[in-house]
Amino acid sequence: MSERPKSLFEKVWEAHEVGKLSDGRSQLFIGTHLIHEVTSPQAFGMLRDLGLPVRFPQRTFATVDHIVPTDEGEEPYSDRLADAMIKELRKNCEENGIEFFDVHSGKQGIVHIIGPEQGITQPGTTIACGDSHTSTHGAFGAIAFGIGTSQVRDVLATQTIAMNKLKVRRINVDGELAEGVYAKDVILHIIRTLGVNGGIGYAYEYGGEVFDRFSQEERMTVCNMSIEGGARCGYVNPDETTFEYLKGRPYAPKDWEAAVERWRAVASDPGCHYDDVVHIRAEDIAPTVTWGINPGQAIFIDQDVPRPEDLPEKDRATAEEALAHMGLEPGEPIRGTKIDVAFLGSCTNSRLSDLQEAAKYLKGRKVAPGVHAICVPGSQITARIAEQQGIDQIFRDAGFEWRGAGCSMCLAMNPDKLQGRQLCASSSNRNFKGRQGSATGRTVLMSPLMVVAAAVTGEITDARELFEIGDEKVA
Repeated sequence: MSERPKSLFEKVWEAHEVGKLSDGRSQLFIGTHLIHEVTSPQAFGMLRDLGLPVRFPQRTFATVDHIVPTDEGEEPYSDRLADAMIKELRKNCEENGIEFFDVHSGKQGIVHIIGPEQGITQPGTTIACGDSHTSTHGAFGAIAFGIGTSQVRDVLATQTIAMNKLKVRRINVDGELAEGVYAKDVILHIIRTLGVNGGIGYAYEYGGEVFDRFSQEERMTVCNMSIEGGARCGYVNPDETTFEYLKGRPYAPKDWEAAVERWRAVASDPGCHYDDVVHIRAEDIAPTVTWGINPGQAIFIDQDVPRPEDLPEKDRATAEEALAHMGLEPGEPIRGTKIDVAFLGSCTNSRLSDLQEAAKYLKGRKVAPGVHAICVPGSQITARIAEQQGIDQIFRDAGFEWRGAGCSMCLAMNPDKLQGRQLCASSSNRNFKGRQGSATGRTVLMSPLMVVAAAVTGEITDARELFEIGDEKVA
């Protein structure tokens, strides 16, 4: 009798489950551990206090990204905390034999950019990192999730964590996206549809015709924001797109054919069980922007800011709070709202394809007067390739600042912060109050192309009209 069909999540979980704990949780082996300068110092300190070594240093990889300045190239940095934390991570990696993509390596960058870039992120494994957007790596058919500092300690010491098994929701996006609609719009639409708490207790499996056609980097954008929808992780089944992306990368398996055969087998079986299935039509998705203070508070660019009384009762109080913070008028278009800052970067949208697409439409245009625009590549390798292609010059000529690799204004643990009531058109992943460094600052999430459109016009703009894309071409 043949074995019953299983989802990728179930296969990977079973392959990594070391045992069951008395409280019902699983002890899960972590195949790959990624660390950075913010959530690791305390974990290493706890290990020293306990007299414990790093159990499998070859399975841990480090970089600096959250706190590293993007406008300074040399140490010591003027930010003393950043300087100290980077030196601490460097010391911890040296003492424990951990591979470190340091600022002088030419390979440094945002942890969720360099993992895939180096071929460290691979299908069929478990990946953990002290950062909530570790779900990004699920784009490769891995089960990847963020962990807290005490769990970083546990993984360093034992290569395992204790965790409850998740349910699995399959999200199918079928049909064809219109021109000017991107992966960022897809995930904002999913979060808007299912809610910021809709994924609690779930892993999201993304599939359907749109994901089959998506590039590997587009899949990463969607998986990156799974956590914003409440899911602990999100993944896409590995396929030829995945294998082609990984082939020849520094940490890709040497026995390539055998690896690909293993990876094919880890994909969800036809007829496997899902705890829930959601169907979305690609044609229903338009360029999407947020209007509030969580990523689920989003609308299409041609829609009006909602009236709280028109929303479900459970959402009204948050909507009123959001409108007061954002200074937006219910029932009015969001298009035309003035911006002060344009930020193109973050682990959601700072990959080479993001920069290429934005530069294609930005070329020959200028940032509007009064707008502070910055572009922050996701890694030093991404920046180098972009510079070889002349992309940096397109951004510079337009009036953008071209920065060094790092998290930058996504979370403002570094000098890149909003000031006062500034409103930022951002390609990042969170629009929470204070997220970009000012308690009164305002964030509107959107795709890289929409950020460029806002930068050029000085206001939230439909990029399809501005750049004459598809059916929205101006006569």
